[in-house]
Amino acid sequence: MELVAGTHTTPEKLDAALHGVDRLHITVTAGLAEVGPELVQRAVATGVRRITVLWGGWVGPVEQAVADSGVEWTRLEAQEFMSNTLSWAESIRAEGVVREPYDFPSALVHEADIAAVAAVALLDDGHAGRSYNLTGPEALTPRERIAILSRAVRRDIAFEPITHEQAIDRLMATGVSRADAEYVVGWYAEPSDSSTTVDDTVARVTGRPARTFTRWADEHADRFQAGE
Repeated sequence: MELVAGTHTTPEKLDAALHGVDRLHITVTAGLAEVGPELVQRAVATGVRRITVLWGGWVGPVEQAVADSGVEWTRLEAQEFMSNTLSWAESIRAEGVVREPYDFPSALVHEADIAAVAAVALLDDGHAGRSYNLTGPEALTPRERIAILSRAVRRDIAFEPITHEQAIDRLMATGVSRADAEYVVGWYAEPSDSSTTVDDTVARVTGRPARTFTRWADEHADRFQAGE
């Protein structure tokens, strides 16, 4: 394996890294919408013939560029990541409290399962032109996730409701734009059916059950421990 450094924000510098590569995974992140289509174009021009793309929550410019690229593609429409729970770590460590505006269920997916599906789609045939909705094996509310975390860290964790606007202000304080903050909090305020309904895609594609949140909590328990 060869490791090559680069950044998607300057796709013109990735041509050398892409030389000889025929399969590519793209994760849509903040800032990629503007340069992502160029990255896709350059990748195809250098010989990439199969692309998986982890969407940013909707079919935006990068996702559309992949679909229009003329090569084999698979779109991974992952719902909420289990790793989003790490945003609670600081308040749990310091106060034993989680503050959220809503308590609706979410069919969170383990990030390792997203990677596993991407690997299968890149390496095996039969996945071209498909959009895979990716969830975990259960839909859990924040209170239910907190109960699981409490058992994992052997500590009582409280749930404290906050307002919609407080949640937006909290995100903006981290440098997120108001538009992005409103989108994220709005996603929790009005969850879609696909985000709350368990889908068996992970099991069908990888041949094994999707990982549970209990497993994720056990794997990351030390991140929520006081003093860590």
